[in-house]
Amino acid sequence: MPLPNSIEARDIAFHLHPATNAARHREIGPLVIERGEGVHVFDASGRKYIEALAGLWCAGLGFSETRVADAVYQQMKTLPYYHTFAHRSHGPVVDLAEKLVSLAPVPMSKVFFTNSGSEAVDTVIKLVWYRANAMGQPERKKFIARDRAFHGLTIAASCLTGLPANHRGFDLVGPEVLRVTAPDHYRNALPAESEEEFATRLAAELEALILREGPETIAAFIGEPVMGGGGVIVPPEGYWPKMQAVLRKYDILLVADEVICGFGRTGTLFGSTTFGIEPDIMTLSKQLSSAYLPISAVLVNEKVVEPIIEESGRLGILGHGFTASGHPVTAAAALETLRIIEEDGLVENAARSGAHLRAGLEALADHPLVGNVRGVGLVAGVELVLDKQAKSGLPEQPGGLGLLVNTRLQELGVLTRAMGDTIGFSPPLIISLAEVDALLAAFAQALDDVAATLAVRMEPA
Repeated sequence: MPLPNSIEARDIAFHLHPATNAARHREIGPLVIERGEGVHVFDASGRKYIEALAGLWCAGLGFSETRVADAVYQQMKTLPYYHTFAHRSHGPVVDLAEKLVSLAPVPMSKVFFTNSGSEAVDTVIKLVWYRANAMGQPERKKFIARDRAFHGLTIAASCLTGLPANHRGFDLVGPEVLRVTAPDHYRNALPAESEEEFATRLAAELEALILREGPETIAAFIGEPVMGGGGVIVPPEGYWPKMQAVLRKYDILLVADEVICGFGRTGTLFGSTTFGIEPDIMTLSKQLSSAYLPISAVLVNEKVVEPIIEESGRLGILGHGFTASGHPVTAAAALETLRIIEEDGLVENAARSGAHLRAGLEALADHPLVGNVRGVGLVAGVELVLDKQAKSGLPEQPGGLGLLVNTRLQELGVLTRAMGDTIGFSPPLIISLAEVDALLAAFAQALDDVAATLAVRMEPA
């Protein structure tokens, strides 16, 4: 139990944490992080950790990039706040919008700024509905999303998210969501089914769903190029081209949720580039500012935006936005972040360091606790099992293996996240090969330590 009046005790007393077991938190308190340097963070006792998930998949520049801090300070002195409602604008937001359109992997027309990935997804839902009404298609309001998807935790975004833990206990009221299978070949493929065959089956599932519901009722399909919070699910060979062909056949919009994948995470600038996705809409956040300040963006192509513009003329307003949409200080942070990513070759470093990380993880594939290793670019997941044939973990505690290994990793100086029994790795884009090696050594040690503990536990009394 934390000492009275300590920062840990005050946190317990006054702070309700997101995505946390609040009852458990009262017992154990927080890990308080005081500062960061490169890929490392330091806790209140001065202990050093590799931040192997870049915070929440987001601090691509690491934790001490002074160029962003300087850009923020200069903007704070010049124009610390202004809004973008009612025909108002400012230099940083215009520069950033132009930059994002120029970087987009397919032709895009306009950018709408929000403050988080969840807000970006909510905005997509509203804009798509607005467009359907503008086109005289008021029945075209359904979204298709995937099991195990993560698209945010605001009310509407939560409905698109496909993780039961984010639904339990809440009464969600939002868009009508249709579900299709997660493209997880390890878990969802049939016996002896190749990646190509699996992808073909999932595309057929999508088409059957569209025909059953009626294409005229479906507005859009939303998907992460690589599924993050669902366990780092890398799509099988041929998946995205096959899914896109079905969506185009029935004139259904494709939304690429690039909140995690964007700006180098998959070894190219966007996950859409990595997998040949040609989205109508993109959501961006996280590494857009290295999460130094909250900002997100929705990119829309001409096909999407033109009916919206025309409808706003008929109605007199596009009645959506946020006080901080396109905030000048967050826009300045994002612009400097993008300059650093380009000038320092961080996309290329992500590809190089990511290949080294995956090779090291794949070398652990024969470990008794490793069921599956997957990844692309600088994002990877290792799914843990006790029985490789049955692909099963601790029978009495689903997700227990992940918790044990994640806890041991923290003790060994590596912070990351367990998604069930999958350990995720998504370190800052700046990570060096030597730092990857240190991460791998700690992970191998954690696996060995947990395996030894379980062997003791499983011995007969």
